[in-house]
Amino acid sequence: MSGHSKWANIKHKKEKTDKARAKIFTKIGKELTIAVKEGGPDPASNSKLRDLIQKAKANNVPNENIERTIKKADGTKGESFEEITYEGYGPAGVAVIVVTSTDNRNRTAGNVRSYFSKYHGNMGTSGCVSFMFEDKGMIVINDEDGDYEEDTLMEQALEAGAEDFAATEGIYEITTDPADVYAVADALKELKYNINSAEVTKLPSTYVELTSDDDIKFMGLLLDMLEEDEDVLDVYHNWENCDR
Repeated sequence: MSGHSKWANIKHKKEKTDKARAKIFTKIGKELTIAVKEGGPDPASNSKLRDLIQKAKANNVPNENIERTIKKADGTKGESFEEITYEGYGPAGVAVIVVTSTDNRNRTAGNVRSYFSKYHGNMGTSGCVSFMFEDKGMIVINDEDGDYEEDTLMEQALEAGAEDFAATEGIYEITTDPADVYAVADALKELKYNINSAEVTKLPSTYVELTSDDDIKFMGLLLDMLEEDEDVLDVYHNWENCDR
């Protein structure tokens, strides 16, 4: 098993805050809306919606919220969201993938392009950096209070189907095949573990270390702007030793 996961430094410190938790709920709500618009409100005939309902439950979204979002999406004819992914480079060639959900692709593309340009990066073409990332399931359990026994959790996660396990500063990260992430999360919830997040994510195969103060400053500003944009669902990058 890996003793250290750089992924801990990339994403999950912010997910420990209430603001980040609200962002997860908003993100899943948008994804549910898109799925209903594309394939209808019945999960029995809409596999994408079925998977998202499972994702929502794994991330502790209340059932009533899920049902309300589906009903609203099915009854709303005016709004039409689509999911668009942008790729580019931050300072010093850091690879960046930006996943968005938008009802106005011109607005979203313009905003994303401006963030890259303003903070010493540039938006590239589709596929320019995605080959550097691999889809994986990622389950995060926050145990800063030391409530869980690490060896026991690791054994139970692996028995449930996990591929890898890492512990970093009170956070347990459980890696799975993308198809298994919600089943593993459900198994751990049955064992009374509190799941912080469970999702299919993108892990970089290589990392870029930033040593220039300016590069570090502008890369941080770029990520801040992207993460604060209401159209942005997810941001993935390969900046090593990042604190987010």
